[in-house]
Amino acid sequence: MPLDLKTIVNVQVNLSARSAARKGFNVALILGSSTVISTAERVRVYTSLTSMVQDGFTDDTEEYKAAQLYFAASSSPTKLAVGVKGSEETFLKAAQACREKNGEWYVLIPLSAEDGDILQLADWVESAKPDTLLAYTTKDESNLSDIKTGEPGEQTDAIFKRLKAKNYRRSFGQYSGTAHAVAATMGYAMGQNRGTNNSAFTLAYKTLPGVVTDDLTEAQVQYVCGDSETAGVNGNVYVNRADSYDILQEGCMADGTYFDEVLNLDMLKNEITLGVMDLLAARPKIPGTDSGVGMIINVINVACDKFVNTGFIAPGVWKGGPVLSMVDGTMLPNGYVVLAESVDDQSQADRDARKAPPIYVCIKTAGAIHYVTIAVNVNR
Repeated sequence: MPLDLKTIVNVQVNLSARSAARKGFNVALILGSSTVISTAERVRVYTSLTSMVQDGFTDDTEEYKAAQLYFAASSSPTKLAVGVKGSEETFLKAAQACREKNGEWYVLIPLSAEDGDILQLADWVESAKPDTLLAYTTKDESNLSDIKTGEPGEQTDAIFKRLKAKNYRRSFGQYSGTAHAVAATMGYAMGQNRGTNNSAFTLAYKTLPGVVTDDLTEAQVQYVCGDSETAGVNGNVYVNRADSYDILQEGCMADGTYFDEVLNLDMLKNEITLGVMDLLAARPKIPGTDSGVGMIINVINVACDKFVNTGFIAPGVWKGGPVLSMVDGTMLPNGYVVLAESVDDQSQADRDARKAPPIYVCIKTAGAIHYVTIAVNVNR
């Protein structure tokens, strides 16, 4: 009988561990009260209006109307989650239930939510996990000037001003006479967020198919959005300029941070987290040495390189204050640098706890140009 070769040649095949699936950050969830989806199921994901109709949504349901705006975006979003709010539930409870059922959607769009609901949701998304944004539409004209809203004796500041006062970075409000207009804005954002070369974007000055521009004065637009020199209440509006341009202004969250910056920083944090966890899970051990820390830094470099490729990170001069050996004025030729403290400087307690020394990721964003001043000098 022939003998086995294993005693001479012993081949072992080691499959590398699977990397964790990366969240796309390109799916919004519209939350309405239609009964097509049960509260037991809570969330369904659709790829088109046709699939929603096949499930029972009709063209007079609020979910269908919002989805129509979402899928009409010029950037062609590929997925939309639809969640249901029970008749006895608050928007907050329904949103939390949707999150428990499905962790892949990124932007929450509550349909026909009142200011009180929006405030509760805005409180929640600031700390919700995984990272979540709120996008809502309001038609309350109190948001267009510094007047109170509500019934006599119960008046408060309008929702834009209230959320700005809270300095909330995860709430995006849009004034519009078109119902659910913010769904069109988020449709553009989710469709454009492809993660491909030079796919970074800003929401400013984008056209929203299906949304009617509002006839606002320049003073109203400036009150809501501000301009290059003055701050507004950090809302967003859709207006016509020079008869030729239907545009969204200004693409800001309630604290004034631009939407694209919040989105990309959430994505970068997620990419770094999963990349480092993949490394820890795949290796027998990451040594508690400078070379081990270097392995972690290499993974972070790979994550940052992806955002250089999309155009979110770009070369520039660091002006963010001193970080270890780096000072203001340092040129970042790659747009980022990853620094770490030495393991020799660690406390014994941290070494015993098997902690890595602190690691610092310093990035320079490419930013965007929203305002232009041009001097035309003429010589006769």
